[in-house]
Amino acid sequence: MQGTILILDAVATNRIMLKVQLSAAWYHVVQSDSLDGILPLVRRCRPDLIVTSFALPDGDATDLRRLLMQDEASAGVPIIAITPQNDRATRLRALEAGVDDVLSQPLDDTILQARIRSLIRVRSGVEDLSHRNSGGFSGFSESPSEFVAPVTFPMPPARVALVTRSAATGAVWRARLRSRLPHDLLTLQTGDIQPLMSEPVPDAIVIELPDRRDDAALRLIADLRARSATRHSAVIAVPNPADPYLAADALDRGAHDVMTRNFCVDELALRLTAQLRQKAKTDHLRDQVRDDLRASHLDPMTGLHNRRFALPQLSRIARKTAEQGEGLAVMLVDLDHFKRINDRFGHPAGDAVLTEAAHRLRAGLGPADMIARVGGEEFMIVMPGATRDSARAAAHALCRCINGTPFRITGQLDPVPVTTSIGVVVTHPPCCGKAQEDAVSRLVSQADRALYRAKSAGRNQVTLDRSAA
Repeated sequence: MQGTILILDAVATNRIMLKVQLSAAWYHVVQSDSLDGILPLVRRCRPDLIVTSFALPDGDATDLRRLLMQDEASAGVPIIAITPQNDRATRLRALEAGVDDVLSQPLDDTILQARIRSLIRVRSGVEDLSHRNSGGFSGFSESPSEFVAPVTFPMPPARVALVTRSAATGAVWRARLRSRLPHDLLTLQTGDIQPLMSEPVPDAIVIELPDRRDDAALRLIADLRARSATRHSAVIAVPNPADPYLAADALDRGAHDVMTRNFCVDELALRLTAQLRQKAKTDHLRDQVRDDLRASHLDPMTGLHNRRFALPQLSRIARKTAEQGEGLAVMLVDLDHFKRINDRFGHPAGDAVLTEAAHRLRAGLGPADMIARVGGEEFMIVMPGATRDSARAAAHALCRCINGTPFRITGQLDPVPVTTSIGVVVTHPPCCGKAQEDAVSRLVSQADRALYRAKSAGRNQVTLDRSAA
């Protein structure tokens, strides 16, 4: 099955005809005849999309949208409303209320099926981002204990490109939209697509589709959706003249929305606003996923990489340096008597010392070097291309950057003296296979032994592992 569709219509013959159409396309179909009990039904069958008659015995499609918005699990379910005739006022009212599309009788199966595929595809993408954000990275976020109404994301003036076959059509569209939308409107002709790929990339792109004998605009839609620069731009196609088959083709090529009844400035303004609002939501979710990925690799206190990132990264660096025939230095850095700092000055002061130590160590390294916090007061440093002499010199310089200047801590009158011990190993690890994995593990163990000897010898010093000689 491709998904579940709920049909909502008081007329049994309408439901039967729709069920036949949708079942033939391998959708699982659930039916109901009114809004009464709709939320429990939606929670139970979890439809991917709802096809509803605009008028219902106890309300209409706008009331259905309002009801769904009251429930977290149902708020994002797309709605296609069916009207008995092409009623412009009804269509605009439904779009303004958040209904995703309005089709009129007699239903064209081609555009209906394409619209369903497009809406389910968009919803699946949003759900995937939402799941990654809420549960994909365990520990980074928690599900709310009760439903909070969907957030309205701020939507500043956007950059909208109007791509038409002729400059005259673009000028007319732009002039009519300017009085209804606060956005920056850019007009282009179908063959002039380079500005679409250049920064700032348009947030939305409206594309005029001429007759089917000229498929340049359709190819442009597929091209825009495939390119990294424009894949997140909202694309709205406007067949001119109206052509349901061309509109369906545009949806299947990747357009987010189409206007099946040709250009209407009020309808286009509503569809643009809806698409820009959807884009703001998905951009926000995408940013949250990116932030969670970044957080999974970073230590929140110091901003350095954490152990989870450092060990796989050490393996990658070791493989690269071995392939290039270069040496590799691994250092373990430990702040001396850190527990005494916590006990004497308090944990907030200890946290401040860790943060400042991380800053000093990072400042003392080159751009190719890696540093991570791998323990309470322990840091790992990886220096590709290092020799024994350069690694020793770098470790002594890092030692001085910690002990050379006492740490000034907010709330403490006297500066806090801090020293560090560093264990170093320098080697040429093998470049691949199990031998490399074993070599990387040995590197960390050797650096740890060198650190232990530095601690045992009195701290505040650098020790190189003997086996690295």
